Amino acid sequence: NQRSSYYKNLFDTNIGFFRAKDDKGSWIQPFSPLKYGGNGGYPFTEGNAWQYLWYVPHDVSTFKEMMGGEKLFTKKLDEFFTLNAKPEDVNGNASGFIGQYAHGNEPSHHIAYLYNYTVEPWKAQYYAAKVLNELYSNTPSGYSGNEDCGQMSAWYILSVMGIYPVNPANGVYCFGSPQLQKASIHLANNKVFTVRAKNQNKSNVYIQNIFLNGKKYEKNYITHELIQQGGELEFTMGDQPNKKMSSYEKP
Repeated sequence: NQRSSYYKNLFDTNIGFFRAKDDKGSWIQPFSPLKYGGNGGYPFTEGNAWQYLWYVPHDVSTFKEMMGGEKLFTKKLDEFFTLNAKPEDVNGNASGFIGQYAHGNEPSHHIAYLYNYTVEPWKAQYYAAKVLNELYSNTPSGYSGNEDCGQMSAWYILSVMGIYPVNPANGVYCFGSPQLQKASIHLANNKVFTVRAKNQNKSNVYIQNIFLNGKKYEKNYITHELIQQGGELEFTMGDQPNKKMSSYEKP
């Protein structure tokens, strides 16, 4: 548990990024959050400081505090998704860009779903749908990056159902933008968990209402434990953000 918090040692509060130290404990200079590393020669492998900034999936609440609180955390997320990647900054290991988000590599894959930890969860829905609709296709080059160990497909399958595990170890699945009218998971206990999305189309990317087994459900996530019980999760979709979701329970 103590070891899992050592990431704090590499956070530079003066600039709001993680960065590397030398063997004397001093920050390595020069530093640019846009600079990439390959497999050696710069501290960030196949990515930059912007993409690795968010890689604290096991301790989001503490990380938000380190970023200066939820408002600044959200502002930084907004900047991340809108700060364009310039050709001279990008190396061959990065692809699938939305701002600095790079869907072609795994360190970015949970980041859109971090909006569920803020009062603007509809932005998770917007960006999840944007990735699904713009960075996947049924062509020979249908992935925006390497299919390492099946991760590009795994992200897609979970995300079209509208769920994704920001922390893959704690049994919590954050909501995104469900793209399927119906999807069923046949569980090992012979139960079935079904996800439905009413009114879903390429324009209706925002969740309007959520029902779990016919009852109103006001959380921005669902647990593995609930999924294991079987049942039905139903989303109603629309083309405008449901701002009431700002009061929904966060992960």
